[in-house]
Amino acid sequence: MPTIHGPEGCLTGARHGKVTGRDEGDPVGESRRDRIRMNKEELAAFIADQKSLQVACHDRDGAIHLSTLWFAMAEDRFAFGTYTKSQKIVNLKRDDRITVLLEDGTKYDQLRGAMVRGRAVLYAEDGAGGADEVRRVARAVMRRYEPDIPEEHFEGAVELWAAKRTVVIVEPEKVITWDHTKLGGAGPYGY
Repeated sequence: MPTIHGPEGCLTGARHGKVTGRDEGDPVGESRRDRIRMNKEELAAFIADQKSLQVACHDRDGAIHLSTLWFAMAEDRFAFGTYTKSQKIVNLKRDDRITVLLEDGTKYDQLRGAMVRGRAVLYAEDGAGGADEVRRVARAVMRRYEPDIPEEHFEGAVELWAAKRTVVIVEPEKVITWDHTKLGGAGPYGY
């Protein structure tokens, strides 16, 4: 299994390692990469604050297909749904490699992000047991993004969301996080 760069225990199933090399100006024995890595609690809080997940997969010709989607966390894994006939699902059926990204910040000393590379596991309403997973993720996404739906209409909204959709669960192979606010205001050139 590839080495994972990220906080211990984050995104279950991932192994963690250290990046070698040292940057000038960093404390002795600590790389800049180590300093900006998020721990488990920081990553969980960062994910909870984010709303748009960048999703990348491969088109038939190898080009990157990039889109932005709503998401939820399902047992420490990114989960989202999209129409079954969408290009994303066509691509992921052919090649299950996927990368997702959350990021924020507009200045260097404010940049934060998390990138996960892994494999896409697809669930659809195809009679193979995928319908339950589609609805489970639909409920999680709806609760996250549409909290004002009256309870008496919630399951109806879930059914509308789930119709003609495939759910993707990202099984992580590599996780990289960064939080430049930990640099104490230093820019990319150390000042």
